[in-house]
Amino acid sequence: MVKVLFVCLGNICRSPTAEAVFTRLVKETGLEERVLIDSAGTGDWHVGHPPDVRATRAAAERGYDLTALRARQVGREDFAKFDYVLAMDDENLRELKRLAPPEHAHKLRLFTEFSSKGAGAVPDPYAGGPQDFELVLDLVEESARGLLRDVLSRIDA
Repeated sequence: MVKVLFVCLGNICRSPTAEAVFTRLVKETGLEERVLIDSAGTGDWHVGHPPDVRATRAAAERGYDLTALRARQVGREDFAKFDYVLAMDDENLRELKRLAPPEHAHKLRLFTEFSSKGAGAVPDPYAGGPQDFELVLDLVEESARGLLRDVLSRIDA
């Protein structure tokens, strides 16, 4: 089984969006029994809360369901459990590198590294408007397709 963890700051906008988008891609490929997907935040402000209503609304308009997801904070055990620990931006990647045991540092990457449009960040839409949540979805959908190709290469290997 391949295990993927998406990480942003509060786990209420970007990482739950990535979790939902990637979950649907994996299901469409028929690999839901071979890929475990989760999301978390580096901060603890929203632990137990549902995703931001604006993220939920934007995702629903594209057919993704975030309603069952609840925020949680990254734990030390996540670095051992997951094969991919994917940060949404450089700030969260730095925090993950600070928290990760050295033997798991190779698992840490920016999620957008899987995009065919080049690496960068998935910007935090929290202080923005609807267009910012749409941009997040665009970047997440593109990066998720690239991630799926990478995961498939691991499964087929």
